[in-house]
Amino acid sequence: MARILVVEDEPAIAELITLNLRHDGHEVQVAGSSQDAEAAIRLALPDLVLLDWMLPGESGLQLAQRWRRDVRTRDLPIVMLTARSEERD
Repeated sequence: MARILVVEDEPAIAELITLNLRHDGHEVQVAGSSQDAEAAIRLALPDLVLLDWMLPGESGLQLAQRWRRDVRTRDLPIVMLTARSEERD
C-alpha cells in the first residue's frame, strides 16, 4: 500500500487519520509541524501528503507552495485538510 505523510498539529486528529489509514493497510508517518514535515520529506518522499492548512508557524499552504517550486517535490501528491469553511479558502 501507499506511504502517507500526515502533517497535522492536533494530536487527536492526527491519531484518527492515522488509525484509519493504517487500518486500510497504509504505512503512515505523522509530522506535527512544517519543520517536522520538511525533515520527513528530506529522508524519503511519501506517495501522498495529507497536509493541514493551519499549522503553527509556517502554514500548510506556504509549505505546499514551497514544495511545488522544488524540483524534487514538485509532483508530490498533496491533499489539503482544513477546518476553514469560507468558500474563498
